[in-house]
Amino acid sequence: MRDLTYPPIIATAKTAFRVLGQRFQMTGTENVPRTGGVLLAYNHIGYVDFVYGGLAANPSGRKVRFMAKRELFDHTWTGPLMRSLHHIEVDRGEGLASFRTAVDYLKAGEAVGIFPEATISRAMELKEFKSGAVRIAAEAGVPLVPVILWGTQRMMTKDHPKDFSRGKTIAIHVGEPLHPTGENAVAETAELKSVMATMLDRAIADYPADEQPPGSWWVPASHGGTAPTLEEAAALDAAEKRERAAKRAAKRAARS
Repeated sequence: MRDLTYPPIIATAKTAFRVLGQRFQMTGTENVPRTGGVLLAYNHIGYVDFVYGGLAANPSGRKVRFMAKRELFDHTWTGPLMRSLHHIEVDRGEGLASFRTAVDYLKAGEAVGIFPEATISRAMELKEFKSGAVRIAAEAGVPLVPVILWGTQRMMTKDHPKDFSRGKTIAIHVGEPLHPTGENAVAETAELKSVMATMLDRAIADYPADEQPPGSWWVPASHGGTAPTLEEAAALDAAEKRERAAKRAAKRAARS
């Protein structure tokens, strides 16, 4: 693909990381193949995961085309940017088109990024995974590489104010490739989640202790933090969904 926007975006982002005095814990980046199609599966804990997720493939010289919600493509400002970076629009009500686009990208040798949880986890733990990641990788015949991000939620996530103060550590851990066949998407999705859960536990344990004191809001309750439990987070997600549905209904009523 012809990339006019991506290189300057990467350069700008790296400059911003230096200005913010950020430190990086990066492991396993050699697991991202330098050539050929590859699907990278990420956990989702914050709004800037797209920005930092691309760094997992940067040492291999790859540019990641992320699968992202349609709303970003519909937005006046982010829409043109997302299209110029060749990201993939996902309509949650009709996922077949994005599935086919992702498979086509992968068969053409691109690196594609996907968030199997679909939405941000308020619990900072892994939510239930959709089976799309293993089905796309199997259909395209490419490796599925798990990636864990940690620390990005401290800057910008749900229910908390933005915090771009200096000196934060960002952890990016890349696991060994999986090779799903699609014969049992449920079992292969469970395997992916299990691998990523182990990686996430390790990332939390290895994160600098002075930046992650006991009771931190960005740490899962199961690790001594005060983030909502998965059950509490699910209730918050459901309430948010109801609120959005009510707003859409109100807009439709106002137009009629």
